[in-house]
Amino acid sequence: MAKRKMFDDLRQALGDALAYERGQKIDLRVTDIPAPAKMIRPSEIRAIRRSMNASQVKFARLLNVSANTVESWEQGARRPRQAALKLLTIARKRPEVLLEA
Repeated sequence: MAKRKMFDDLRQALGDALAYERGQKIDLRVTDIPAPAKMIRPSEIRAIRRSMNASQVKFARLLNVSANTVESWEQGARRPRQAALKLLTIARKRPEVLLEA
């Protein structure tokens, strides 16, 4: 009995997804998830930091990474990972958000 209900629920969900993709109006909760942050060049990271008038140490604290990490990013020795890229993107677009946090 439980397997049958699960199958029916799954079939209904797939039908709803197909209808949504075809542009039909249905009652679904849809959440758009932003694309992963794009890679940022070392010179851009340095420019973001300088635009915030922050030393490498202060910038590192704002991003919750070490000063050595910021230095490595700016020299191109290491690349920021996705979470750091997201914070760097926020810092570039809305630096006040990081400064207020």
